[in-house]
Amino acid sequence: MTPIEQSIKRKIESVGVPLKDWNIQINYGIKTGYNDAFIITSQKRDEILSNCSSEEERSKTDEIIRPILRGRDIKRYGYNWADLWLINTHNGVKGRIPRIRIEDYPAIKAHLDHYWDKIKDRADQGDTPYNLRNCAYLEEFMRPKIIYREIGFEMDACIAPANWFVNNKLYLITGDNIEYLLAFFNSKVFNKIILASANLTGGKGVDFMEKVKVPREQSLMKAVVNTNDERQIDAQFNEFFGLTEAEKQFLSGDSL
Repeated sequence: MTPIEQSIKRKIESVGVPLKDWNIQINYGIKTGYNDAFIITSQKRDEILSNCSSEEERSKTDEIIRPILRGRDIKRYGYNWADLWLINTHNGVKGRIPRIRIEDYPAIKAHLDHYWDKIKDRADQGDTPYNLRNCAYLEEFMRPKIIYREIGFEMDACIAPANWFVNNKLYLITGDNIEYLLAFFNSKVFNKIILASANLTGGKGVDFMEKVKVPREQSLMKAVVNTNDERQIDAQFNEFFGLTEAEKQFLSGDSL
């Protein structure tokens, strides 16, 4: 890092709290083991629902076919959903959520049976080939969440709605203050300084992110969340960290 980058980094870390000490969880997205079977188009979803033999089956089936986002779908503060859906035949969570029994979803079983030779021996499966692998944090997908790509030179994070899933090219962050954390992750101080110290070829996984220090000053958090203008958000972080004019201009890409 250059001397000016090192100076900014020291100022951030002197007032920041590591993310591991925030009330959040950082996890990676769903691994199906065979996406062609478990990730479907809107057309295929409609076909499966139309093949249900009763309204009860249709309603139950609709509940476990959930929208899914991929790494290529997200952008800074938003996403372009590709009309893809996850067949969430999850393996349950011990003591809290029962495993999906494929016998209760005949239309989904008929669809997955077309891929039997591919799904029966895959590594990422649950108690049966019809089930997805164990996911202890399954309930976190049911909450609003920050999502971001594992690989990339910029964060380009956004918030995905509750009950939307993401694939394993994305990480999700759930818990308190996600609107504030989203603004920090998309800020210039994060993207131009903190990410400079990351091994980007290895990704922005849990080990890296838990060490990231973020200021937890209530007045700053409130001001940032109540601001929609990205330039004002950057300015608020710059002022809080006490950056010099030269440091501010470095972040903005201008030179003295």
